[in-house]
Amino acid sequence: MPNSSTRRRVLKALVGLFFAALLGSLCGAAGAAGGAATIATPRPGSIAIGHGITLHYLEAGRGAPVVFVHGSIGDAAYWMDQIAAFSKRYRAIAYSRRYNFPNANPAAPGYSAVVDAQDLAAFIKKMHLGKVYLIGHSYGALTALFFATEHPELIRAVVLAEPPAVSLLQHLPAEQASKGQALFADIQARMVEPMKKAFAAGKRDQGVGIFINYVFDDPRAWERMPPADRADTLRDAHEWDVMMTSGTLFPAIDPAAIRKIRVPVLVMSGGISYKFLGYIDQEIVRLIPNSRSIVYPDAGHQMWYKYPVLCREDAEAFFDTAAAAGQ
Repeated sequence: MPNSSTRRRVLKALVGLFFAALLGSLCGAAGAAGGAATIATPRPGSIAIGHGITLHYLEAGRGAPVVFVHGSIGDAAYWMDQIAAFSKRYRAIAYSRRYNFPNANPAAPGYSAVVDAQDLAAFIKKMHLGKVYLIGHSYGALTALFFATEHPELIRAVVLAEPPAVSLLQHLPAEQASKGQALFADIQARMVEPMKKAFAAGKRDQGVGIFINYVFDDPRAWERMPPADRADTLRDAHEWDVMMTSGTLFPAIDPAAIRKIRVPVLVMSGGISYKFLGYIDQEIVRLIPNSRSIVYPDAGHQMWYKYPVLCREDAEAFFDTAAAAGQ
């Protein structure tokens, strides 16, 4: 889901300077040892996770690891402020998913959040992090959700901020079933299929515009964006070049697999966010035993930008509770 573009440009400018200055200087074992120093300024690193894939990351602090996963049209810099803040108590690490800035990984077919979850597992193992606290936003939360179904042994607790687990709309309770089916069909017809056609034709601008217009429910939302914001967004759209031509935007996730999740889960929702995400969040909470839910009534999809301190405090309190319970 789209980010706050002005702030994103500032963050990317900062992280770009970091990566340009130190690209490749922290990788392999050096990256694994990076938690030895406690600093407030996030520092960059990169690590090869196998199969020709290298992931760049930012980190700060020491202690129990907290790993952040960004959403679509974004990168590790989305979490810049939170890395510094969490570093007071944790080893805070945010990485860029495989096709996002500044990564330069070769395109491979079959890309989706399922692949991102596999990358996340490899990243945690290569970094020798052990069990981690995990925070995912939007598509990063979908990545974290798949990860939780496959690798509970690597998780202490997980925070999911509005994962677009769109397939769950087909499995809502009886009183919401018709609404869920209608929303699912609409997403496929007015977002996914038109995006696939646009990207298949090499029309990235049009494909991104379809997505932006849909989520904002405004046929001119993309057109109205300032040129600088559009250019910035297009630079981060490479993941869709791969995903929309040979992968899957919203891979199906089995409700039964979600129901088996036993690690502590906190679901964060915006009270005025995109409607279909609200239904998905409610279903995830219903499926996962003993999960917790927090709704920020006047926040949209970007609750971590609107309420950065509150979201952090809620996440840390949740982690504290998990730790007290032996997670």
